Amino acid sequence: MSLTLTPLDGPGLQPYIADLARLRLKVFRDFPYLYAGSAEYEERYLQTYLDAPDSLVVVARDGAEVVGASTALPLVQETPEIQAPFQASEFISEDILYLGESVLLPEYRGRGLGHAFFDHREAHARRLGLKVTAFCAVQRPSDHPRRPASYRPLNAFWAARGYTERPDLTTTLSWQDLDEDHETPKPMRFWVRRI
Repeated sequence: MSLTLTPLDGPGLQPYIADLARLRLKVFRDFPYLYAGSAEYEERYLQTYLDAPDSLVVVARDGAEVVGASTALPLVQETPEIQAPFQASEFISEDILYLGESVLLPEYRGRGLGHAFFDHREAHARRLGLKVTAFCAVQRPSDHPRRPASYRPLNAFWAARGYTERPDLTTTLSWQDLDEDHETPKPMRFWVRRI
């Protein structure tokens, strides 16, 4: 196994779009996301990172196989749903790097890649002169019928990285769950760190 992490932006990301779309679909099917998306939607979504100035995608590969990825872009380039909670907060939107998703195949977890993803994205924020990093996480009830008995939320990991859960900063994002026939809104809560 030869794991490599490659930070990419813009055109450098193009050769990985199809692999990243497949990876996202596979990882996001699991709890807590339970996402029933399509490769076409994912490829359109990833176009944002091709087009957005100052975006970052860190790609993890085992040999040639894409096994993980982590995304980031300045908050002001994100969707209104992601930007809105910060407009009435103590934060200045232009100071924030929004950390999108980190996806990693289960067999590669517990090897330090999660920390490496954060390290790369936080270093990117510093290079851009941004003072805050933030991300949001889906909120599922503890008694959700699809919650596996072995599920362990990442809250302790995020807190150890210096992130603070902010129940006052919330939004909703919509997607189709595996057992749904249409998109429904999902509550999302932000975690924030000043760097």
